[in-house]
Amino acid sequence: MARATFRAATRALTLAAAMAVSGAAFAGAGLPRGDAVRGVDLYQAKCGACHSLDSNRVGPAHRGVVGRRAGRVADFRYSKALSASHIVWTPANLDRWLRAPTVMVPGTMMGFRVSSPQERADIIAYLAQNPSRR
Repeated sequence: MARATFRAATRALTLAAAMAVSGAAFAGAGLPRGDAVRGVDLYQAKCGACHSLDSNRVGPAHRGVVGRRAGRVADFRYSKALSASHIVWTPANLDRWLRAPTVMVPGTMMGFRVSSPQERADIIAYLAQNPSRR
């Protein structure tokens, strides 16, 4: 019981931190504030063909991506370029990635782009609301 309470508290704190970081990063970078509710549909429409929160597909699982180091999802085979990038997926880095992944990490296997700054912010807000379950 105490362990479950600790885990729930940890998850809540992680989510709060991710949301605070997300808002601060976007506000500081002059980027639009994301709407996680719009982000759900955008994520499904723009990312869902290759990604899901909990399963590796063509791309790696995204649960807990905000704050995670790039190239670190278990059982997913990354490009050498992304594995060696040392990127931490902050909201600002996710925005750069979604805007132009092959510019940010030449040699990556991901070529899909999200051109709208508001759509990128909404997708990132949605991802920030889905922290790791550990």
